[in-house]
Amino acid sequence: MALREILTEPNKILREKSVNVDIVNKDIQILMDDMLETMYAAPGIGLAAIQVGVPKRIIVMDLSRDEKERAPMFFINPKITWKADEDSTYEEGCLSVPNQFAKIDRPKNCNVNYLDYFGEPKTLVAEGLLATCIQHEMDHLEGILFIDYLSKLKKSMIIKKLSKNKKENVDRIVV
Repeated sequence: MALREILTEPNKILREKSVNVDIVNKDIQILMDDMLETMYAAPGIGLAAIQVGVPKRIIVMDLSRDEKERAPMFFINPKITWKADEDSTYEEGCLSVPNQFAKIDRPKNCNVNYLDYFGEPKTLVAEGLLATCIQHEMDHLEGILFIDYLSKLKKSMIIKKLSKNKKENVDRIVV
């Protein structure tokens, strides 16, 4: 397994739509293993392949937050088949939008069809934090970030701050 670089906003790759995975093979499993290791190291609870520069419809998640009792989940080609009418609100953050948080309303429950780590079809009935997290990560597959749900002013302030931080974090070398 290997750590991969997590892309941060602004980055045009994050705005790309991801494509379906045709076949779940060893290469896809290695990618998911790398994504999981990268997510744990960040640390985070969810990561979409596009966030590491791979525009494929793949998500890894682990809501356990416990190093001793990890519970990784793998979603390939996820598709939401149902969303509740009632919303819930969570303060969301994102590994691609570092150190920025905002309260976001999303459907409280949802059902998702997907392929698992081995390419087997599955259905997830999600509620609460799990429902919010899967919807957040699935947005990434469509090129959507949680800041896109904010007002234009709040969003532009966050992007300006992130752009400034990127410029300041350039490695400098004096020879």
